[in-house]
Amino acid sequence: MFPHHHTHEPESRLAALLLYSVVVFTAAYLLPGVSVDSYLTALVVAVVLAVINTFIKPLLVLLTLPLTILSLGIFYLVLNVLLLQAASSLVSGFHLDGFWPAFWFGTVLWISNRALHVRI
Repeated sequence: MFPHHHTHEPESRLAALLLYSVVVFTAAYLLPGVSVDSYLTALVVAVVLAVINTFIKPLLVLLTLPLTILSLGIFYLVLNVLLLQAASSLVSGFHLDGFWPAFWFGTVLWISNRALHVRI
């Protein structure tokens, strides 16, 4: 759902972040219940999601693995929504109006990530 990239070239990371911020901005424009105040805010959201995905999500996935297995993977989706909501609370100007807007926003980000091969 979130971007991750293992490339070490700063230029490719920057280009991926810029492209991902366009995806964030566009998804927020298209989806009800999701808002991003400006393109700069979308860029900050992309950076925050990259940091969350790189440093926090792997640990949480590991810690919640038993729950994810017991729920047949459904808790992984809930974890993604919770992380998006955390990003929303950290970034001024980025708003998610509840679980379902966050779920659909995350789904659009994941599909876009796969389609564009953007991995920050």
